[in-house]
Amino acid sequence: MRTMSIIAAAIAVTTLGACAQKADRVQGTYTSTALYQNLTCEQLVREGWTVSNRAHAAAGKQNRHRVEDEVAITAGVLVFWPALFFTHGNDASTAEFAQLKGEMQAIEAASQAKNCGIVFNRA
Repeated sequence: MRTMSIIAAAIAVTTLGACAQKADRVQGTYTSTALYQNLTCEQLVREGWTVSNRAHAAAGKQNRHRVEDEVAITAGVLVFWPALFFTHGNDASTAEFAQLKGEMQAIEAASQAKNCGIVFNRA
């Protein structure tokens, strides 16, 4: 029985690597500030709001995927192994969120170059 517990724990640790990342651990994809250099401060603010709202929604989705993956892995290891096929991992949602984070970084950089004062909250 002890051997089964050790095997189950090893499988759980191994498969947790297949979970979607927490949103705060996703790195932004590089986005050139050239996309934003011709915008005025007002335009940068509007674009910043749009990107920020989309990123907020994507972060929520990313964190939901993380929780769903943890539940599927726990169920798969402890009860029903086919549940392991229902994990998201780092998928298109993660890529979209990383792109949005990169856009936010580029908007901040363009804002800084124009002294617009746009800084996104990283809470």
